[in-house]
Amino acid sequence: MPSLTLPAPAKLNLMLHIVGRRADGYHELQTLFQFIDHADQLRFQARDDGEIRLHSDIAGVPHDDNLIVRAARALQQHASCPLGADIWLDKRLPMGGGIGGGSSDAATTLLGLDHLWQLRSSEDQLAELGLTLGADVPVFVRGRAAFAEGVGERLQPVELEEPWYIVVVPQVSVSTAEIFRAPELTRNTPAITLHAVLERGGHNDCQPVVEQRYPEIRNALILLNKFTSARLTGTGGCVFGSFPSKSEADRVAAQLPASLPGFVAKGSNISMLHRTLRSLT
Repeated sequence: MPSLTLPAPAKLNLMLHIVGRRADGYHELQTLFQFIDHADQLRFQARDDGEIRLHSDIAGVPHDDNLIVRAARALQQHASCPLGADIWLDKRLPMGGGIGGGSSDAATTLLGLDHLWQLRSSEDQLAELGLTLGADVPVFVRGRAAFAEGVGERLQPVELEEPWYIVVVPQVSVSTAEIFRAPELTRNTPAITLHAVLERGGHNDCQPVVEQRYPEIRNALILLNKFTSARLTGTGGCVFGSFPSKSEADRVAAQLPASLPGFVAKGSNISMLHRTLRSLT
């Protein structure tokens, strides 16, 4: 049976404003996404018996609850596809890091199996399926840097500079649900236009809450701020800063303590996943 290996790249939230809260409890957001060239890796092999089997365990996540398995089964059901898949995950992105690991894995599963099973679903169909799995999944399905609104599902593609980033990974896992439940979280930041974001930038409304609750993240921000403007991505816990060149990012990374792991990666307006898929056609 045919097989396929694809990346599931990380993203950074360059800003994250919370502009309101809906009646159903979800938060209305404005955020700017950009991808980076650092990724999990997924290998898919088709099966002819309809079974979906993920062969890589993730601690604390039952097989059937894993977003990869849920994405595969959602696509199967949507397309009435009789095929199945064996799936292997090489997990390189930290869990609870705010860089989209689980959502990216789900999107790569949707796009990868659509290609492997030759379903020829549209990008809109896959993004709609992805939204049922998580608010961040559609941006990974579409694979372009974007300004997102609503719960993150209304996407406007943008062209951004593509700097080099240092991403540091404090050794804590932040619960998104905990941060969005926090009573001190700002939920009424005035809405802003994309033009204003590109001209003036923005901030992350979650950062003060995360800093207060996770001293490891606050300390990482203080340390990285000595070299560049450091920011939290999403609800954390990863912290990042941008640099004009790889050599400058590497130089600063070499000065960070061994107790604070991290990596250097290139910003990209087109995701690694989409560049890989284009090379297959």
